[in-house]
Amino acid sequence: MTDQNPLTIAVTGVSGRMGQMLVAAIAERDDMGQGGAVLAGATERPGHPWIGRDLGEAMGGQASGITVSEDPLEVFAGVRAVLDFTTPAATVAHADIAAQARLVHVIGTTGLDGEDLARIAAAARHATVIRAGNMSLGVNLLTVLTARVAEALDADFDIEIVEMHHHHKVDAPSGTALMLGQAAAAARGVELSEVADRGRDGHTGARKRGDIGFAALRGGDVVGEHEVIFAGLGERIVLRHIATDRMIFARGALKAALWGRSRKPGEYSMIDVLGLG
Repeated sequence: MTDQNPLTIAVTGVSGRMGQMLVAAIAERDDMGQGGAVLAGATERPGHPWIGRDLGEAMGGQASGITVSEDPLEVFAGVRAVLDFTTPAATVAHADIAAQARLVHVIGTTGLDGEDLARIAAAARHATVIRAGNMSLGVNLLTVLTARVAEALDADFDIEIVEMHHHHKVDAPSGTALMLGQAAAAARGVELSEVADRGRDGHTGARKRGDIGFAALRGGDVVGEHEVIFAGLGERIVLRHIATDRMIFARGALKAALWGRSRKPGEYSMIDVLGLG
């Protein structure tokens, strides 16, 4: 039987743009199915000015009764799910704690390297980890389409992935671009690390057959645009997704947490959540 009690959730890095949007997403969808969801904890890095303050007041509104904490161990002990869009180092530390507490850990953090991913995979033996470079429905549909097209077309079609984000973004290529590249590489039966071309400058020589190229653009307040180009001789196929509202990521993360509450420990993706696998 499905647990109909509200899912108690903690938001990490709560002062950031995504952190505050996650708080808003929980508040706007407290009538969701599967018992709904309720914000029950919030964390920030040690020394942050929000530490010890009421979250609602820190966000410029009414008191919420939730005190922002610097101790994830204490906060995670009182919840069943964690929404985590922080930094790689913080996320790996959170994964260890979430595993100890057998929580649902939804990870939207980007910039994770191989060692980080290995730590998260180890944590997923005990926690229900849902990780995606992008939590939106449209982008995950784009990922599935990218894999289908890459599988249908051989290396005579060059793959280029172009992404653009706001000028505050600190990592490149974006996690979404890498997710798309991984989908294309897997569909062709190769490792992305072996075929990724992530930087071109100067006299680079001819493009290598089978490579997957990446280009990162930064400027203004662009939420996120991703384009996958399959370029052949005399024709191109272009798949594109444009995000205009960052709340799509927060709503997707909340959907993932509610989905994960009834799943066994393991590592899942948004494609699993959406039934697109």
